[in-house]
Amino acid sequence: SVHFFKEQNLLHNPHGVVVSGSGIEHDALVELAMRHFGDMTAANPNEPPPSPPPHDNPHTLPSTYTGGQYRLPTPLHSLYPDKPQYTHVALAFEAPLGWHSPHLVPLCVLQTLLGGGSSFSAGGPGKGMYSKLYREVLNRYSWVESAEAFSSFHAESGLWGISGSCRPDKAGELTKAMVREFVELSRYYVTEEELQRAKNMLKCNVLTQLESRLVLFEDIGRQILTYGRREDAESMCGKIDAVTKEDIIEVVRMAIGTMRPTMGVVGVDISKVPMIEDVEKMLSAESMGTHSVGGSG
Repeated sequence: SVHFFKEQNLLHNPHGVVVSGSGIEHDALVELAMRHFGDMTAANPNEPPPSPPPHDNPHTLPSTYTGGQYRLPTPLHSLYPDKPQYTHVALAFEAPLGWHSPHLVPLCVLQTLLGGGSSFSAGGPGKGMYSKLYREVLNRYSWVESAEAFSSFHAESGLWGISGSCRPDKAGELTKAMVREFVELSRYYVTEEELQRAKNMLKCNVLTQLESRLVLFEDIGRQILTYGRREDAESMCGKIDAVTKEDIIEVVRMAIGTMRPTMGVVGVDISKVPMIEDVEKMLSAESMGTHSVGGSG
């Protein structure tokens, strides 16, 4: 219950509280922390503090990735019946160990390299117009409304993949286009130019975000809770610079070769989207070099 969570994780869990600050002297932060949180007591004072993350949480069950699909047909919006209707498809793979994955940084670079967005963009520097999904999907197929790489990391697991939307009659072609992107990344090395561009963009995004003090002290708190320590921007940029094209192809091959994909489908008409079993066959056939996935403009 909410009350139990509050009692166990907030009111009587001083070991689970991180106080972070930016633009404040350390002694002043300590004084404020003692004033507002110094009277907190543990539910079991004799229980030793938890070990640094990652550690077992007795109140949760281990996360187990299964893959599969979820298809959600939605009713036509009664207030806007003439509004264009799109079918939305997401195709993803697991990021094992989530925030603790040795492939975390290569996956972040890969997400930036794939990039993407909506079919409308004002263009200009930093808009991702040279990203892989813009060049090979959005700019190639006029019927694609959006195509974008995404990732979601957690303590034990995570997801990374591609989501997109289009007219219902083209949803099958969109799914095939996503499959081709995954397979191409598993069969061919990315170029040094696009790899360096992705790394530069990722570093720019990280450093720009950390210019905000609000983001900075939230980042400090999240890293302490996740890793038990904080890694500064210079160290993170060094890890980004160290990513190679071999790292990129390794994480994609590991995903396609060892994991069942996860697929989510939403829309008024989802009948043209292949079933997950057919998507698995496409991935297997393409990765082995046979050309069962076609395309149309």
